[in-house]
Amino acid sequence: MQTEPQQQSAEKVLRVLVFTLMITVMSATMFNIVLPQIRTEFHLSFSQVSWVTSAFLLIYAVGTVMYGKLADSYKLKHLLTFGLILFAIGSVIGFFADNYGMVLFGRIVQAAGAAVVPATSSIIPVRYFPPESRGRALGISMTGMAIGSALGPVLSSLLVSLLDWRWLFCMPLFTLFAVPFFRKYLEEEEREAVKMDWIGGGLLAITIALLLLAITNQSLLLALGCILSFLLFLVRIRTAAEPFIRPGLFRSKRYSLGLIIAFLMIGSGYSFAFLSPQLLADVNHLAPGLIGFVMVPGAIVTAFLGKKAGILADKKGNSYLFYTASALLLSSFVLFSSFAGVSPFFIAVFLIFGNVGLSFMMISMSNAISQSLPKEQIGVGMGLLAMLNFIAGALAATLYGKSIDGGAAVSWNLLNSYPGASVYSNIYSALVLVILGLACLYYRQFSRSSVREVN
Repeated sequence: MQTEPQQQSAEKVLRVLVFTLMITVMSATMFNIVLPQIRTEFHLSFSQVSWVTSAFLLIYAVGTVMYGKLADSYKLKHLLTFGLILFAIGSVIGFFADNYGMVLFGRIVQAAGAAVVPATSSIIPVRYFPPESRGRALGISMTGMAIGSALGPVLSSLLVSLLDWRWLFCMPLFTLFAVPFFRKYLEEEEREAVKMDWIGGGLLAITIALLLLAITNQSLLLALGCILSFLLFLVRIRTAAEPFIRPGLFRSKRYSLGLIIAFLMIGSGYSFAFLSPQLLADVNHLAPGLIGFVMVPGAIVTAFLGKKAGILADKKGNSYLFYTASALLLSSFVLFSSFAGVSPFFIAVFLIFGNVGLSFMMISMSNAISQSLPKEQIGVGMGLLAMLNFIAGALAATLYGKSIDGGAAVSWNLLNSYPGASVYSNIYSALVLVILGLACLYYRQFSRSSVREVN
């Protein structure tokens, strides 16, 4: 049981975490809008300039699970100090870049430092808040992501309209203000230093990198390399004295199924970030700047309701929040399937249902998965969950992109009558079935224990 001073420290850490998470998410997305300017300035191809974003996300995904593993042996405040300073160093390198190589190197260094934030954003609520208030803590931390997603494109557009695009590198410097607070309020027990399995960690990193590259480049050779490195990783964790990930972690049915449900839910929810802008551009013929404004209301409402969702999970149980989230996601997908191509005003309303539902779902699944982990494996267990977020997004983007390229001769949903919107309607119809299937799977594995928690 926490003492009052410990509770106060935990609340202060949570507020600082929200600020740090907001800046990090903004930094991850802000450069998308200036890729054409970077391409023109350095005379690059589209594939070359895309590495400004791709390299960041690749290192971000790999680094997330690495920091999660290190958090099981080292104090979070030390990891956060190291990561945020590295984040700032990358920003300085990028700001003074006079060639594309330096720009790319700056983004890579940024990502290597920034990855500590998503890793710790799921660990801090689990480690510093008791189960009865953990949902609220996860909900509050989720608001940082929502606010960052909403403000990123808007601030990016405003900044580049007044200053050179290199000033976007300066945003992460604000995270340095959080370092003294993390060091002051993160009161941690001494942790037993465990020998780090760098070979196992390296094989996992190679597997993740090759997987993301194979997905984005649609390369069979890279996919085969990914399979080979994954097999070597499996051999390593079964033979090493202190493996990077203990095989027993995946013997927990609740944890393994929880990861699968979360992975598919996040991939389905990625349709709001990827498909909606494509729909608005292709069918509604909306200008890029206006598309951003259609996306903002959903992010704002999500940020406002994040804390309330966590409280709902604490009071009524995880299952209640999960089914609420499922209902919201289903509502959004049904509306998109039936009315894809309708006025952007209504699309913004559909996105509110979807974004809020996805946020509720992430809180619910993070809470459920955290409860299935032993204390000594919380870091790597939650780190794997955060890593899967990126892989789900990359895989979903490829599948959605291929579906759009393939087109659709007819609309499966007879209610949809908008020319050119059939392929989008069909994708959302398929996602309705995915959500229904996952809800059934969740009911079989998690609902009974959730009911016991409430009673």
